[in-house]
Amino acid sequence: MERLLMKAQEIAYRFSLLVCGHADDADDAMQEALLKTYRHAAQIKEPEAFRTWLYRTVKNACLISRRRRVDEPVRMQSLDEVSVSADGSVQTMDVEDPGRRPDQLMENARLRHSLHRALQTLAPENRLIVFLREVEGLSTRDVAAVVGISEANVKTRLHRARLSLRQRLEAP
Repeated sequence: MERLLMKAQEIAYRFSLLVCGHADDADDAMQEALLKTYRHAAQIKEPEAFRTWLYRTVKNACLISRRRRVDEPVRMQSLDEVSVSADGSVQTMDVEDPGRRPDQLMENARLRHSLHRALQTLAPENRLIVFLREVEGLSTRDVAAVVGISEANVKTRLHRARLSLRQRLEAP
């Protein structure tokens, strides 16, 4: 159970940071979701449903937190930004490959920045669907269960989001 919760903590934090938009809210939502997971894990009948259930729990915790705060997150936190842990040590969320050339690093940074800007233009619910499907690799059925919409609606929103991203990324 401890190993499962450690893995769930990584997933829950990444997802809560995306949905909540603020690091403090993401921490609170992650902790709330992990507590609920610990209390109710035995009630999950199908092991393959655990991940979907965890995403749904994190999403609900973020929505409750957001209701307390009326403002929408101004921006998403970049995985490249430096964060400070509870003990005051500085941590980065992304490790650069030391084998890359400076021109490759610069091009990757430019692409990452362009993608981040393009993702910011998507509606929050579409950004969530893109994240779950493309980054986390969930199936359409699992995304539908997490977001609470039909599979057809997930496919439609994902298609529209991809078209919008492509259009923004190809624009000069």
